[in-house]
Amino acid sequence: MLQRFPISAITMACFSMVSCSVLAATDKTEIVKSNSNDTVTEVIVVTGTLQQSGVLPLAGNIDRILSDDIASVSSVHPSDILNRATGVHVQTNNGMESLPSLRSPVLTGPGAAGAFLFLEEGIATRSAGFANNNALSELNLAQAKEVEIIRGPASAVYGSNAVHGVVNVLTKAPYNGGDVTFIAGPNDRYQIQGTVGNESDNQGVSGNIQAIDDGGYRDNSDFTSLKLGLRHDYVSGNDQFKTIISGFVLDQNTAGFISSGDNGSDCYSSTYTAENLYEDRNAMEKNCDSDAYREWSSVRIATSWQRELSAENSFTITPYFRFNQMEFRQHYLPSKAIEENSHFSVGMINRYNFQVDQDLALVMGIDFEWTEGELTQTQQKSDSYSFGKARQQGLHYDYKVDASMIAPYIQADWQLTEQLKFTSSVRFDSTQYRYDNLIADGTTKADGSACVNSNDEPTECLFKRPEDSNDSFDNTSTKLGFNYRLNNNTAFFGSWSQGFRAPQTTDMYRLQKQQLVGEIESERLDSVELGLRGISNTLTYELVVYSMNKDNFFFRDAKGLNVTDGETSHKGLELSINYDLTEQFSLAVNYSYGQHEYEFDRASSGVIKGNKVDTAPEQLANVRLAWKPTDNSELELEWLHMGKYYSDPANEHDYSGHELLQLRGSMALNNNTRLFARIENLTDEKYASRADYAFGSYRFFGGQPRALHVGASISF
Repeated sequence: MLQRFPISAITMACFSMVSCSVLAATDKTEIVKSNSNDTVTEVIVVTGTLQQSGVLPLAGNIDRILSDDIASVSSVHPSDILNRATGVHVQTNNGMESLPSLRSPVLTGPGAAGAFLFLEEGIATRSAGFANNNALSELNLAQAKEVEIIRGPASAVYGSNAVHGVVNVLTKAPYNGGDVTFIAGPNDRYQIQGTVGNESDNQGVSGNIQAIDDGGYRDNSDFTSLKLGLRHDYVSGNDQFKTIISGFVLDQNTAGFISSGDNGSDCYSSTYTAENLYEDRNAMEKNCDSDAYREWSSVRIATSWQRELSAENSFTITPYFRFNQMEFRQHYLPSKAIEENSHFSVGMINRYNFQVDQDLALVMGIDFEWTEGELTQTQQKSDSYSFGKARQQGLHYDYKVDASMIAPYIQADWQLTEQLKFTSSVRFDSTQYRYDNLIADGTTKADGSACVNSNDEPTECLFKRPEDSNDSFDNTSTKLGFNYRLNNNTAFFGSWSQGFRAPQTTDMYRLQKQQLVGEIESERLDSVELGLRGISNTLTYELVVYSMNKDNFFFRDAKGLNVTDGETSHKGLELSINYDLTEQFSLAVNYSYGQHEYEFDRASSGVIKGNKVDTAPEQLANVRLAWKPTDNSELELEWLHMGKYYSDPANEHDYSGHELLQLRGSMALNNNTRLFARIENLTDEKYASRADYAFGSYRFFGGQPRALHVGASISF
């Protein structure tokens, strides 16, 4: 069984690392100015280029959420920030848990883990084969310098799991002073976060903390969360160092979905129709599994060393360490088993930037990573037999997996003419798994004895454990792109790119008796996009059209069988506009339209070629009108639109969608003190944050009722 990773261990690791390591480079200049009077200043981005670059010349889409936006949101959940981006929707489920969507349906189940890549300063929060649907929880979005988002595949740059999108959190550089923020909300919610730092001529250090205690708006759904961050920058001649340490702890009572099939049970009773059950507030506030919980801790440490070899050439070496541990009750399964999983990794990112000549720049590198992971699943309930399935008390799985990854890559940027630039990347990833089963192989109990059916006759158990094995996956991913400057402020761009998802360890080694061992290939997605981008002093915009096809789509069908050869298509349009109407009023518009379809037939799961992928709304919109009546005050009204979507693969059931209004206001009392308030769900809309249909029942997570959050921020 796994052992707890105590908070004290995280704290000690953080402070010992600070005391003994050389620390990180100060941020490079973020504003690039042109000699032309017609060209506006442009903010620098990192994601998608492997190096700092202006937004306008990029050969692909990017969304940036800046520190001013992050501060104005005063977020209480990752969705508060990320849903402001084009084509992004994050569903809130329980506490800090969330399910994201980027040019995709809201993916759940076995095939969901690894569909998105979450980074902090370019370092993945989890090892590729050990992803988790709720990994956004580990990122400290509320205290980020900015958040960069790529929609669609980016494996040519980042490797495995950069399939449907990438979220990269950039941390704040150290500065003299600090700040502290207090937020209070309904259901006994209290949040405190703060930063303190110091800098000198060649170095700086800062630390931040965020602590949340929330009673939850559903029964027995309270949670506490703690995030710690440390950063130290150091510059010496041509050498720049940056060390970042992040820690995360979550203790949560989990409230799962409300199923229409449970109506009239001991949990709840409702007179609402099954498809409209989410409108019954009394039912949505119930928790039908009050014993469900999630305990989660993680720590990441990374040090980046950059050496300037010349004015245009440099190399960067970034060793890192990560540890993740989680224990939770599988409330959504009949066994209600306890899963304990953990993994720790050591790795190194190596990059060499080389300016061949005035028009050609190369980025070459090789990444290494080694991971050791383990998982146990234990059923506390007595043996049971139903629907032809025997679920045994005790251990279902107990295994270890050693994983290794090596990935060389090269990227070239070629300025063909003054207006036209080409970008190309190619990356080769080799992943090796060494799996070690620690209990009896096959479909028996952990000690090798047989399960029994309802007549007490020996039968196979439901859970299947493969024999020890060594498995490997090799993937090559490519990106080709261009950017054509129509004028100083406008660019036309396009790209063809690939993404892949190597099979997760749980895909391969946590099976049920009907499932076949092996024959799982890496998921692959090919994407083509074209876009138009403009930047001026009052208006920025980006219009993108895309078409994507995904092969070897992995999911588990209604009978519990792995589907390893699924195919889906994704086509759509995305529009973002930021317009300063006057000195006092500004408007932001984010809109996306997408068609997500199954491209295969699978009778066992209700999939018919041409059906819409379930939990994939065609339309998403976010419109924000901001008013600054004075230099010291601001008011923002936000409209969120969730379009209709099907809730099952057969397209026989649907959710009608919803509209939400959010109102935010802030006032600076002086240079150091700011008061703010936020009303979530201003009109008290009855809605479902998530809806699906499975096993003959509608299932809903009830949306947050109207809620007022107030707070104060003090800087010093």
